[in-house]
Amino acid sequence: MSTRLIVKLSLSSREARIHPAKRFFSTFILHLSTFILFFILIACSQEVTSTPVLEATQTPANTPIPLPAGEIENVIILSMEENGYAHLFAYSPGKLALTRLTTGDWNDVTPAISPDGARIAFASDRDGFWDIYLLELNTGDLRQFTDTPAYDSSPTWSPDLAWIAFETYENDNLEIAIKSLTDPTQDAILLTDDPAADHSPVWAPNGRQIAFVSSRTGDADVWLANLDVTDATRLKNLSSTPQAEESHPAYSFDGAQLLWTSVYQSIGYNGIYLWDTSDLTRPSHWIGDGNWAAWNGRGDRIIAIINEPNQQYLTSYTTDGKLILPPEPLKGHVRGLLWPHETMTGSSLQIFGQAAIFTPAPLWAPAITPASDVPNKRWYVVELPNVQAPYPKLHDLVDESFSALRQRIIAASGWDALAGLENAFVPITTSLDPGFNEDWLYTGRAFAVNSTLANAGWMATMREDIGAQTYWRLYIRALGQDGSQGEPLHSPPWDLNARYNLNPRNYEQGGGYAPVPTGYWLDVSALAAAYNWERLPALPNWRTYYAGTRFTEFVLTSGLDWYSAMLELYPAEILVTPTRVLAPSATPSKTLVPTETLAPTRTRGPSPTPTNTFTPTNTFTPLPPTATFTPPPPTSTPPTIIP
Repeated sequence: MSTRLIVKLSLSSREARIHPAKRFFSTFILHLSTFILFFILIACSQEVTSTPVLEATQTPANTPIPLPAGEIENVIILSMEENGYAHLFAYSPGKLALTRLTTGDWNDVTPAISPDGARIAFASDRDGFWDIYLLELNTGDLRQFTDTPAYDSSPTWSPDLAWIAFETYENDNLEIAIKSLTDPTQDAILLTDDPAADHSPVWAPNGRQIAFVSSRTGDADVWLANLDVTDATRLKNLSSTPQAEESHPAYSFDGAQLLWTSVYQSIGYNGIYLWDTSDLTRPSHWIGDGNWAAWNGRGDRIIAIINEPNQQYLTSYTTDGKLILPPEPLKGHVRGLLWPHETMTGSSLQIFGQAAIFTPAPLWAPAITPASDVPNKRWYVVELPNVQAPYPKLHDLVDESFSALRQRIIAASGWDALAGLENAFVPITTSLDPGFNEDWLYTGRAFAVNSTLANAGWMATMREDIGAQTYWRLYIRALGQDGSQGEPLHSPPWDLNARYNLNPRNYEQGGGYAPVPTGYWLDVSALAAAYNWERLPALPNWRTYYAGTRFTEFVLTSGLDWYSAMLELYPAEILVTPTRVLAPSATPSKTLVPTETLAPTRTRGPSPTPTNTFTPTNTFTPLPPTATFTPPPPTSTPPTIIP
């Protein structure tokens, strides 16, 4: 532990009037004695060993976290990721700083307090496989409760302290199991047996019901199992919300209310919902934002985790939705949350003091590539060794983070998922898809995982709607499927290709829920966040524009905006160009000279229309002669003349 020597110099008004030479001499003597004393203390202090930069070992902190001596109320126990590992922390707003309870190169998740407040059950992979452990709060004693290669997590206590229910990976899917606390030699009893994922159990305080989450209807709903019934009617769907995903149910300590969190993909409010256990027909009601919540001992307060794109916050509500704790930022992704109804003392927390005074070493540090020909203090993009991409390069300040993340993924999943990238650095002369003119790939501070892994079944995506934007949580399949790598998926992934199956609903929503895939998976998004890589939101038109999803892209901004990041590589003159500079074509063609356009010809006016001529209806035609007149022949008797 290093030693600090603080010397405070104060000159009175009388001393300030001393001759300047004398004052200078006295000040020099005082500083000289200070430096001599400082080096003597350094020589006598304990030697501090340095830690290599890219190793996840732990080094002593300079000062331990002070723990209060008396009773501490409202202590929150949470599991939170730190440097890629999840550990247990204790925290009380304004009374107890965030205090680490467990530490190591493993994960401790999903803590659950016993009804008497004496023990915490949690899941851990500290022995290579996921099992349930029991921690005594007063003594710090730790006991392993389950010991199988199968994944065991999310424990919950029976009110009589005789049983623990938990989720376990059986027959290629998650099921709910019950194991005896009084006789640990007995095999666990399966409460559910369904091809869908059944997980996150919570025991009702009356001891006769267990609530859990199941995807047996296609999306994740909250179900209730009645332990007094043995046939199929013992299960009831409490939430029954199509196109929504429920998670993390929790009973109040008196059992009067059950809460859970929900994320809607169509119509509805995302956040925390309360259900009255006395009326099975009454629907739940929304009280506030949050993606994980827990009760206090009196059942009138709720502690909640609010999810932001790359940050989580801790807050608190009353049961009617009134905010009583302003959101406080957390340092990592939360993997479990509880609010014990018992008070804790500083002396009981002293047993965890060894974990509290240790802090993990940095996971990476930038190593600058020497260069003398970079003008105006701009930066290089450097080559990524053994990486396939159109331009396998990244900014000189972030390439070490990428390499460290790549090695961590290899160790955690068993294979090199970042050996082939869809994109890394993209030169400014290269055009991306429409809508990506100001993408972070141009800055050299972003990379995109190969999206063809999703079509091959080696990658899954979880949809997360945060406000008006859509983000994605990326998982890759672990190479070892024996339980030693990764975890089973709990929620149905989002199938982006479902938009092409001729279903109008899936097309309008940009896909649909897919069945929960089997096997063990690694959360790449959470691991990338430990190395400072952030997710990017999908474009507003992602539902009809597949490239706009951006579900494989990660960026390390270092607090810069896009324009400032571009100025680290390019002069400002290039960025004010209104049109993108295109590369010359291979065979340029001559532009034809435009020909003169002929003047339009005059259109002749309309000609007069002739009037109708009179056509006689009847025409006289002389009849042909019917007989020829023949005069009579002369006679001998003259005609008689009458006077």
